[in-house]
Amino acid sequence: MSSKKNFMPDELFQELVKGVQEMVVIEKGEIEPHPSRVHHWTLIDVKRVRKSTATTQTQFANILGVGIDAVKSWESGRRNPSGPVAKLLHLLSKNPKLAKDLT
Repeated sequence: MSSKKNFMPDELFQELVKGVQEMVVIEKGEIEPHPSRVHHWTLIDVKRVRKSTATTQTQFANILGVGIDAVKSWESGRRNPSGPVAKLLHLLSKNPKLAKDLT
């Protein structure tokens, strides 16, 4: 006698399968996703923002409250800032002089 554990209701599983199938069709270019389902992110040019504040990577890391490795990683494009740091970078891109208030 086998005991089958249902980790997910069948209805939810079928909805998940349908979503994956739709994703494959979209990736193949066979259909366009609904515009409300398309999200665009603007990547922050961290190096440009830092240079506009006239700071070193170390100084900039201190202003943002992160480690210098994070700044280096963002500047090289290996990673992207997120959360509160991304918001702060956006503010600094609009007003580089704000950096002096944060030191």
